[in-house]
Amino acid sequence: MAEFTRNIGLSLGADLCWPACYEEIVRRLKLELPIGDDVVRFAVERVTVEPFNLQQGCKYDVVLDRLTHWFHTSREWIKKAVILDGLYVLNNPWSVQSMEKHTSYCAMMKLGMPIPETYLVPPKEHKPSADVKTTLDRYARLFDIAKVGDRLGYPLFMKPYDGGAWVGVSKIDDGDQLRDAYEKSGTFVMHLQKAVDPFDLFVRAIGLGPQVHIVRYDPTAPLHARYMVDFFFCDGDEWSVLQDTCLTINSFFGWEFNSCEALRKEGVLYPIDFANACPDFQVTSLHYHFPEMVKNMVRWSIYCAATGRKMQPTLDWEPFFKIAKKDLPYRERLREYAKIAHQRMETDRFVEFCHKHLSHLNEVTWDFFGTDLARSIVRAKVAALFPAHEVDKFTEHFWGLIQFWRKTEADRLAAMRGTQGAAGTAEVADLAPGATVAAGEAS
Repeated sequence: MAEFTRNIGLSLGADLCWPACYEEIVRRLKLELPIGDDVVRFAVERVTVEPFNLQQGCKYDVVLDRLTHWFHTSREWIKKAVILDGLYVLNNPWSVQSMEKHTSYCAMMKLGMPIPETYLVPPKEHKPSADVKTTLDRYARLFDIAKVGDRLGYPLFMKPYDGGAWVGVSKIDDGDQLRDAYEKSGTFVMHLQKAVDPFDLFVRAIGLGPQVHIVRYDPTAPLHARYMVDFFFCDGDEWSVLQDTCLTINSFFGWEFNSCEALRKEGVLYPIDFANACPDFQVTSLHYHFPEMVKNMVRWSIYCAATGRKMQPTLDWEPFFKIAKKDLPYRERLREYAKIAHQRMETDRFVEFCHKHLSHLNEVTWDFFGTDLARSIVRAKVAALFPAHEVDKFTEHFWGLIQFWRKTEADRLAAMRGTQGAAGTAEVADLAPGATVAAGEAS
């Protein structure tokens, strides 16, 4: 019997909280997994940024990347390592680099998802080269932006076509507001999207591998209050639709860590923002939901490393398009898309792996988030973001919400095993073979 160590690299930017929690939980799991004829252990290390030879080896089996979406040096190192060394990363770096919100809207329209009607409008201001100026002089046509708004209907939203952070999203209620917002948009290419109005529910579904964690969301609240602590805000059918939607989008673009925002109006869930292959993963915003997300990352990354899951560097959209051509009711079509997602994410194998090797993850995570170390990690993140006079207040706030999670987690696990007692003695995994992988519905 051979012994191997799988190396997991953390490619990080400003992230402080989840990497520290992830490292400690993996250490406490004390994993020595019998995989086939081998025993597999795990080492976790933070990836440094430095010059690299394109043909130098990569010592990592899996890298959990939080930089590819904006930091070019790490992006190019990861692409090199995927091609030359067989590195596994959760999100296809070429897809992350090339797919903006515009493409994601078009693709999901092609699959028949209820995406709100959307226009792309040329930038208000141009600073063209001579060749571009010639093209614009010949072919650009004057238009009245307010008439485009009239065709869409108000209210509508104006937002950057690529989701960029340099210019915000504006809610537009009439033609005058639209003209004013367009004037201020400058050189940015913008979308105009019909509002889902009125809506009675805003949710964010966060996919991590085949796991989907669904949260009620309030985008108008301060960042620390947007992820709401709420339960049973969807019925079972709606929960299933959100799961299948998120998994379809993620598998279509080669993303295993991505979020999908959706609005509910008259019983229909409209995806409105779902090209975010680097979702929020901070305790200062996720708070109550943070331990579940850390658990989901541990499960999926350990599975990928232990089983030697292979990176798929290219995208294959044809199976989705074949289903889109069929004359199927939308819900049935979405189920067929989700079947592709589950096949690509090896859901059944993943669930069996978690039952066999990670059944103690609940216990370890529950224990860890009651420790002084966990509290110090929360405080360090708060101190990095909040003014000094607010650090004590918000540390207690977020820590209190995590302790509330521990209470509900203890109740949930006790109910699952049919007995009362502390979650620290639970050996029941969250997942059931053959079932859709979810998080939170029964919390």
